[in-house]
Amino acid sequence: MAANFKKIRIAAFDSSQAPFPLPDDFPRPLAPLIIAADIAEGLAKRGHEVYFYGPRGSRGQTFKAVEIDFEPLYQNKILELPDVRGTEKEKIASLFDQYVILNIFQEHQRKPFDIIHIHPVDRVLAFAPLFPEVPVVSTLHDPIFKWRAEVLKMMAAPNIHLISISNAQRTPAPDLNYAATIYNGIRTDLFRFNENPEDYLFFAGRLEEKKGVFEAIQVAQATNSKLLIAGSPSEGKYWDEKIAPHLNDKIRYIGLVPYNEIARYFRNAKAFLFPILWEEPFGLVMAEAMAAGTPVIAFNRGSVPEVVVDGKTGFIVKTVEEMAEAIRKIGQIDRRECRKHVEDNFSVEKMVDGYERAFLKILNENKFFLQKRK
Repeated sequence: MAANFKKIRIAAFDSSQAPFPLPDDFPRPLAPLIIAADIAEGLAKRGHEVYFYGPRGSRGQTFKAVEIDFEPLYQNKILELPDVRGTEKEKIASLFDQYVILNIFQEHQRKPFDIIHIHPVDRVLAFAPLFPEVPVVSTLHDPIFKWRAEVLKMMAAPNIHLISISNAQRTPAPDLNYAATIYNGIRTDLFRFNENPEDYLFFAGRLEEKKGVFEAIQVAQATNSKLLIAGSPSEGKYWDEKIAPHLNDKIRYIGLVPYNEIARYFRNAKAFLFPILWEEPFGLVMAEAMAAGTPVIAFNRGSVPEVVVDGKTGFIVKTVEEMAEAIRKIGQIDRRECRKHVEDNFSVEKMVDGYERAFLKILNENKFFLQKRK
């Protein structure tokens, strides 16, 4: 029998790197934090009691922001100390995240939460088994590499529940304790629909080999198309050998575009290129492009078949040659269908629906919770 209750008491946390909302001067995209805050706001708007934890400066509109008393890491002077090298930065980030999680469990001891939602799964694995009475939910934003699959199996506990962001993401480890697959959602109001695009292709993402930037350049060259490239970093061997030599008046690098400005590039593109060379677990940029009405042409890797409807919201291809051919028939795609597809499947509202259902299902199966509610 389902538990009889109206609201859930939830603690949530994503990152000690930055406060929320994400500051304008934050140097790179931080999609998991945006998604985590959107989930928390959405659940709070539905009447749930949501406490979202973050570093100093964190704020919430509907949820209750809990500031932990330290400067966000992107501004924290600890990273400027002379003995902090590259490897130490990741150790410091892990320790700061664990410090926030420690605060959450200490608060749970004072006044219990019904659900603890921790996005960085690696940081919470050692804490959760010590508190078997509370379900700990973690959203897997990263690929499940072999090493991570082994760690998740080794440190599994009955109260640790995993949310995958695509079914494809589960492939390396299909037998973990998954609670649901819930697609990431975007704020569709930020990506205004445009039925009459300009004559350019668009690529946005980290400028790494696995993202297929060079392949996007090859497509632009094969079709004599204008291509705008947004992302970071603009340095290193891949940049020097595969990107920089091809930049000209038609193939332009426009830098790292702030999140609040990138929508216009999506909106005005005739197509968005996503020639990934790895098993991308979701690919939020595909949803952002389609929300603006822009068709996506993507390689058939990772979650692409779950996000793009081939022949309806874009084209799913296997090679540079096939991607170039798809450019030539991009006019067959109804841009309104792209927008509708995102509204129906990848909106914040749809995402929050999924988390609310998953949390209620977990609680309805939790004997500690049911005993507490009697």
